Amino acid sequence: MNFLRGVMGGPSAGPQPSGADTIQKLCDRVASSTLLDDRRDAVRALKSLSKKYRLEVGIQAMEHLIHVLQTDRSDSEIIGYALDTLYNVISNDLEEEEQEENSAKPVDDLGSQFTEIFIKQQENVTLLLTLVEEFDFHVRWPGVKLLTSLLKQQGPQVQQIILVSPMGVSRLMDLLADSREVIRNDGVLLLQQLTKSNAAIQKIVAFENAFERLLDIITEEGNSDGGIVVEDCLLLLQNLLKNNNSNQNFFKEGSYIQRMKPWFEVGDDNCGWSAQKVTNLHLMLQLVRVLVSPTNPPGATSSCQKAMFHCGLLQQLCTILMATGVPADILTETINTVSEVIRGCQTNQDYFASVNAPSNPPRPAIVVLLMSMVNERQPFVLRCAVLYCFQCFLYKNQKGQGEIVSTLLPSTIDATGNSVSAGQLLCGGLFSTDSLSNWCAAVALAHALQENATLKEQLLRVQLATSIGNPPVSLLQQCTNILSQGSKVQTRVGLLMLLCTWLSNCSIAVTHFLHNPANVPFLTGQIAENLGEEEQLVQGLCALLLGISIYYNDNSLENYRKEKLKQLIEKRIGRENFVEKLGFISKHELYSRAAQKPQPSFSSPDHMMFDHEFTKLVKELEGVISKAIYKSSEEDKKEEEVKKTLEQHDNIVTHYKKVIREQDQELEELKQRINTLTSQNEQLQATVTQQVSQIQQHKDQYNLLKVQLGKDTQHHNSHGDTLQMNGVQTEEVSKLKEELQEWKNKHELLQGQLKEKDSVIEKLSSSQLEMGATEQSLPNSKFDGLEPSDELQKELEMLRSQLQLQSAEISKLQMENQKLQVMNTTADPVFGDSGAPVATSSELEGQLEQEIKELKSQVKALSEENESLKQRLDSSSSTVAILQDEKSQLQRDLAESKKEQDDLLVLLADQDQRMSAMKIRLRNHGDPVEDEDDTESGDQGDEDDDGDEEEQD
Repeated sequence: MNFLRGVMGGPSAGPQPSGADTIQKLCDRVASSTLLDDRRDAVRALKSLSKKYRLEVGIQAMEHLIHVLQTDRSDSEIIGYALDTLYNVISNDLEEEEQEENSAKPVDDLGSQFTEIFIKQQENVTLLLTLVEEFDFHVRWPGVKLLTSLLKQQGPQVQQIILVSPMGVSRLMDLLADSREVIRNDGVLLLQQLTKSNAAIQKIVAFENAFERLLDIITEEGNSDGGIVVEDCLLLLQNLLKNNNSNQNFFKEGSYIQRMKPWFEVGDDNCGWSAQKVTNLHLMLQLVRVLVSPTNPPGATSSCQKAMFHCGLLQQLCTILMATGVPADILTETINTVSEVIRGCQTNQDYFASVNAPSNPPRPAIVVLLMSMVNERQPFVLRCAVLYCFQCFLYKNQKGQGEIVSTLLPSTIDATGNSVSAGQLLCGGLFSTDSLSNWCAAVALAHALQENATLKEQLLRVQLATSIGNPPVSLLQQCTNILSQGSKVQTRVGLLMLLCTWLSNCSIAVTHFLHNPANVPFLTGQIAENLGEEEQLVQGLCALLLGISIYYNDNSLENYRKEKLKQLIEKRIGRENFVEKLGFISKHELYSRAAQKPQPSFSSPDHMMFDHEFTKLVKELEGVISKAIYKSSEEDKKEEEVKKTLEQHDNIVTHYKKVIREQDQELEELKQRINTLTSQNEQLQATVTQQVSQIQQHKDQYNLLKVQLGKDTQHHNSHGDTLQMNGVQTEEVSKLKEELQEWKNKHELLQGQLKEKDSVIEKLSSSQLEMGATEQSLPNSKFDGLEPSDELQKELEMLRSQLQLQSAEISKLQMENQKLQVMNTTADPVFGDSGAPVATSSELEGQLEQEIKELKSQVKALSEENESLKQRLDSSSSTVAILQDEKSQLQRDLAESKKEQDDLLVLLADQDQRMSAMKIRLRNHGDPVEDEDDTESGDQGDEDDDGDEEEQD
């Protein structure tokens, strides 16, 4: 401890040692001391000297400090001191006083050199990753700061070491979940450095649930109202998403776009925005633009645009766009963001067209923005943003283009003048005295005509009133008039870009342009002159416009045919000179800048010369115009013939493409039908197979029942009776029972009548006896009573005859009853050992009725099953017939286009034959021929028995 007091500046009798000597002694103490307390004090002393003597400590102590990290991990205090010392040596974050004394370059080199020494052994970085995992604050926080400093100094090398380290990135992701905000916030800064320009690490961090954690932190900190932590999180999100299509898709699929909507909820009172809030909101808008950037793949951009519309994010941005009190830079960035959200997305473009500004009367947002664009008092960046928004609104939006152009046509102009339209604002800007307004309006109008030949023709109808008393002139003529008046270069460049876009691929517009006799001499004069460098750009555009007039010329004007115009160029300009002037455009520096990205970004208004879409047109036409200038008339004729031939071929090809497309559709439909019918056929085959198996099963059951019933019949008819009960049908058994019951009823009725007649006969007999006695006692009255006696005698005879008839009928009924009883006994006789009957007639009838009931139920069940099987078989047969018809139709349709279907057709034919054979077999097996023969034989036997009995009677 006395040694430490000396090196730390305590009282000493001898001369004071220098800083280098002190550092050397401390390093020796760290290396040689066996006591942990001594080593800890020495490292703490090195930490206090590391800022002032950074070079000396770094050179002498780095190896000892790394050794401490490896060996003394059990003591968090010494580890913390060692990490702090290394951080002071490697980091370039010096105090302001030291930054004033030291230049920036040596500092940067020093930190980079120490970092290179530290990471030369990859185990050092791996050791640092292990220490960062420690929960102890005094270890984890210095470790995070040291690792961040290493990434700042030697980012790619440290990234590669962490990437190959097992679970290296995952360990660092745990910092976002630390409950201590200082560690969590420094962890965000560490991940910022870790994810810079490394797509592999960006993907790992994203799939470690980084989006969820960062969005949670932003929400906890208050969204746009949060502090610098929100800014750091937004910068990390930009690192993860920018130019990383995989992470962008993961962000969209994870429904994280919906969580961005609350960021842009601003209140009505937009006064007094803090600088941090402006920064946060600016970064949030930039993050939205990262997801919908035109440089992203079109599919990914489109899906993000749709998601932003459906979750209401676009609506929220439009609300900020139309709000009051929003800072100018936020408003500008919001306009740029809305531009890219609607670019090329028809749904979003339609919504933006419906947005109205909160004014009285309400005006469309497009009109309000165009008013800012043509207003020279507005900031330059804001006017550029509005132009970009208008371009994005019209990009691949023919509906929007038509709406803009329609506001210029005579039939749609508001005659009352109560409201200003987009077309009127564009015309006003096109002919104003401000050259920037001229250029912006010309470019905006050119985008309204982009790739739309119909609107180019319609715009020729626009008439402008130049002054009172003068006739109106066309818009095309007015543009050429202003061009010939020698206005500013920026104005002329804008008008020439508009004219080139208007005339390209529109022969009618070329004819209208050439119809003015002053236009061609003006262009040739501009091209032929030897002007300064500033005018070379105008000369190149004039050459392009003249070349377009030649290339798209339909030779409808005799004085300005292609050949005459080329002769004019040859005489007044020269072909080589013309091509050279034409090449001035693509060689210009501003042309190269504009060709890089769609958004117009210029450092100053003077650099605003070219539009991105126009650079594409120049690239497309420069070569073909140069070739067209050198072609002769014969080559032009041949080219025209080739063009016509190509058009015819294109028409033929288009026709055949249409036919092939239709045939493909029909073929696809037929394939689907084949697949459907094949599946149906397979199902029907399976059904038929199942039915065949069921039929076979029922046949087996039926045959088994026949055998069982045959055995029972043989047992009951052991005395030679040939009657077989299995041949008796349900209807016959029912008929026999009904007839038996009917004869019983008749028998009972006749017995009752017989009893009544017997009583009448007895009464008549008694009355006859009384009459005989009367005749003997009263002979005198014989003739008086003769007539009544005769009448009684006749009545008696009649009653006797009736009695005889009834007796004969009763006898006949008794015989029939006996015959039925005999039939019953023969149907189910029960004999004893001696052959005499042992059962009564009632018992036999009961047994007979019971067996008849059982047979009826069995026969009925079999009949129902047989009928259901027949119906299902008939249905299958009809389905097979339908399949045969459809198969024949498909054979005729697909015989030429699908040879491979022959196998399927052969298979269907084989299946048809199998079905026919199967149907014949089922009919053969299902027709009960033996049963009908048995029934007929049984009926014949009954008739023979009846005949024998009648003969006996």
